[in-house]
Amino acid sequence: RVRLVESGGGSVQSGGSLRLACVVSGYIRNPYAMGWFRQAPGREREGVASIDASDHTDYADSVKGRFTISKDSTKNTMYLQMNSLKPEDTAMYYCAAGLAYWGEGTLVTISS
Repeated sequence: RVRLVESGGGSVQSGGSLRLACVVSGYIRNPYAMGWFRQAPGREREGVASIDASDHTDYADSVKGRFTISKDSTKNTMYLQMNSLKPEDTAMYYCAAGLAYWGEGTLVTISS
């Protein structure tokens, strides 16, 4: 059974940093892309960053230059380094593997 577990969320002031982690357990058959998504209260879930099997990365315009996605295949873990955080980054952050498997989320709250 595939399971994704996020960690690293919390409350920081504007301009601060957080590092999210997503640990994947279980076997996923084919090479897959992974990504981070977020959902703020009253808003739809949106893609934040993705990394494919070849380590090609992609970012939402709103986080380019501030967030960095990476993965450590030896640890089955994906990361999201978030710097220069803004109040509008406040959301529940979810990791996903191949869009078929999702974690339960970790809350990020940025105060001004």
